[in-house]
Amino acid sequence: QVQLVESGGGLVQAGGSLRLSCAASGGTFSSYAMGWFRQAPGNEREFVAAISWSGGSTYFADSVKGRFTISRDNAKNTVLLQMQNLKAEDTAVYYCAARRGLRLYMDVVAYEYWGQGTQVTVSS
Repeated sequence: QVQLVESGGGLVQAGGSLRLSCAASGGTFSSYAMGWFRQAPGNEREFVAAISWSGGSTYFADSVKGRFTISRDNAKNTVLLQMQNLKAEDTAVYYCAARRGLRLYMDVVAYEYWGQGTQVTVSS
């Protein structure tokens, strides 16, 4: 059983930056592919970014490509989402997710474990 705890959310002006962190415990972190998702009010949860177990492969939603980066530190059991040039439409609750596997996974249903989420609000 893996527990995930997100942090780093907050209120930022458009054009600003935030770094989200996800701390994992309870499993062999390096065995898990990790993802970030977000959900705005009234919307379905959507894919943001994913990173493979080694960190060697990453994938981003088109809406964040070039503005967000994802990284992981397997020694510290953490995954980071660096967000730059934030826009009002990035406002959402951001969730960290994990699943065992060697690939990248972009589907909500592919993930086994989820954090509680952290709110990101971008003011325009």
